[in-house]
Amino acid sequence: MFYNTVMRPHPIRSRIAPTPSGYIHLGNAVNFLITWALVRSQGGELLLRIDDMDPARTRPEYVEEIFRSLEWLGIGWDHGPSGVEDFYRNFSIQTRKEYYRNELKTFQKTTDRLYACTCSRKEILSLNTHGIYPGTCRTLNHTLAPEHSALRVMVPELTNIVVDKTVVSLDKTLGDFVLWRRDDTPSYQFASLIDDRDGQIDTVVRGDDLRNSTAAQLYLAWLFDIPSFLNARFIHHPLMMYNGQRKLSKSEGDQSIKTLRESGANKALVFNHAVTFLKAWQGIPEVPALLELLDNRR
Repeated sequence: MFYNTVMRPHPIRSRIAPTPSGYIHLGNAVNFLITWALVRSQGGELLLRIDDMDPARTRPEYVEEIFRSLEWLGIGWDHGPSGVEDFYRNFSIQTRKEYYRNELKTFQKTTDRLYACTCSRKEILSLNTHGIYPGTCRTLNHTLAPEHSALRVMVPELTNIVVDKTVVSLDKTLGDFVLWRRDDTPSYQFASLIDDRDGQIDTVVRGDDLRNSTAAQLYLAWLFDIPSFLNARFIHHPLMMYNGQRKLSKSEGDQSIKTLRESGANKALVFNHAVTFLKAWQGIPEVPALLELLDNRR
């Protein structure tokens, strides 16, 4: 069982990491405001990272809207792309693929828990394991080849990781998860870990739906000896729901910040949602300071 209990000294260093697979919705914006307020209330540094690791779903208009929405909300950042052109030229994950590949090659030399997997998504679903990969290719010694295989990491039985006071059984929730995908791109779990390491991130604010991802990244940080990530603080908050039944989703077309802005809404509406959310949640001791800062900005 792995624990991440060491608190880094302030001022903190955190990030907001929108994905350009749709327009930012209200739930995304509330997360960004909480992160921004936490950093600013403690005199820390905020990094903007746009996670465009899925080229099939990324659209230029989604990237452009990220900058427009953040500007409209008044969320400023200290590090990261200054605009769309700077992002595509210097920060896009698609332009840094060889960097991630070289990092992975370095890590491969330190462990025997990585292996090539030729199973397709359809084959995995046919195994009736609820999408959890059972390690079919663990002992087959496949050669890693772009477009023909993925690279997975072994997750032994009873791999339990404490994430924000909750125990995640990683072998039961994700199984042997992917580090490098069949389309020859880094996986989210791997690229996010490397970016957080490189960005010296010591505080991560996420929704509850990413708790398993945090566990996976902590497992990799332990396996690859990345103490900065192991010692980071992780804050997981409840998700904003649509009609109390499902989480807000870009793919479902839930109301976007773009729609609110273009309809003439005042940004105070979004701040009000963030304030209401924080008052109901009360999940971290800094809530009073965050409420004060948000109240002064809306």
